[in-house]
Amino acid sequence: MAQMTAIPVTEYGAPTNLQTTRLPKPSPPQGHDLLIQIKACSVNPVDTKVRAGTYDDYPDYYTRTPSLPQILGYDAAGIVEAVGAQASADFKEGDEVYYAGSPIRQGSNAEFQLVDARSVALKPGGLSFAQAAAMPLTWITAWEALVERMGIREGEEDAALLIVNGSGGVGSVASQIARRVLKLPVVITTTSREETSRFSKDVGGATHTVNHREDIVKQVEDLKLHVPVRYVFITHTPTSGYLAPAAKICAPFGKVCSIVQDKNMPMYGTEFMAKSLTFAWALLGTKPYYGVDLETHGRILKELTKYLEDGTVKCHLTQTLKMDEDGLRKAHEIIEGGKAIGKVALEVPW
Repeated sequence: MAQMTAIPVTEYGAPTNLQTTRLPKPSPPQGHDLLIQIKACSVNPVDTKVRAGTYDDYPDYYTRTPSLPQILGYDAAGIVEAVGAQASADFKEGDEVYYAGSPIRQGSNAEFQLVDARSVALKPGGLSFAQAAAMPLTWITAWEALVERMGIREGEEDAALLIVNGSGGVGSVASQIARRVLKLPVVITTTSREETSRFSKDVGGATHTVNHREDIVKQVEDLKLHVPVRYVFITHTPTSGYLAPAAKICAPFGKVCSIVQDKNMPMYGTEFMAKSLTFAWALLGTKPYYGVDLETHGRILKELTKYLEDGTVKCHLTQTLKMDEDGLRKAHEIIEGGKAIGKVALEVPW
């Protein structure tokens, strides 16, 4: 049986449990699958939680995920090596592609990966594999949160959006979607350092920044905005720490969405009920986990390709490491440190 190089987690726990090994190469693709030779991948907070054994977005996650050694990694870019019969209308051998995979299949920290073609798009021209690999998970997550969960419409002239953690991977593309695609007049992001504020404005396109270590409500009030804050997007843990400020800031009938876990959700006693606010979770893995609307991820990425190629959207990759044990472990440590700006990607040396 053909073998491949991979860096799976061999036992849930510390980053040192990410260990280079030889594993069977995936079988030839069937149905909608593509076999992709990975050239670059990126690391997201979900990877660190799965590796640590603490991931609980799904109550039955560890009973459905591949058994150890588990290959982590959601988004990647690479070259199509083989095509399943039902994917041949859209892809061919040799295509350069990028994608976000499934939470319950083997991931992208390997030499090869089987991926559902409905979650794949052609790699944007002009971007390196590392740059392309940095985009899919964060972009799809932000798009689903803003457009699908909160229902923000293009051209809303009387609405502002507040994004908690504007310089993070998801926050820095969410602000671009809001400003450069949906054309919201005001996009406020929270940051806490000069470099993160600058990144959120220059790359993310934010119109204003406020410090999340200080009184967010007062800072937003002091901006004296000409439009009400109708939407709040929480991309920084804990969600519960931002619910009361969001309820105060948000206009009546506004919408609040979060992508970060929290078992303590104190809404009652705040303005959530008084203002008839809507709260929603956004989780990129919901569609592949439950096998619904699978084609939407590929469609979202095809649109992203256009935005990247025409300059509407900027890539938020800030660090590129080598895809080996040291590089992958370092990427996990950077993410867990909580001060990463934009995205961290890894280039495959194999």
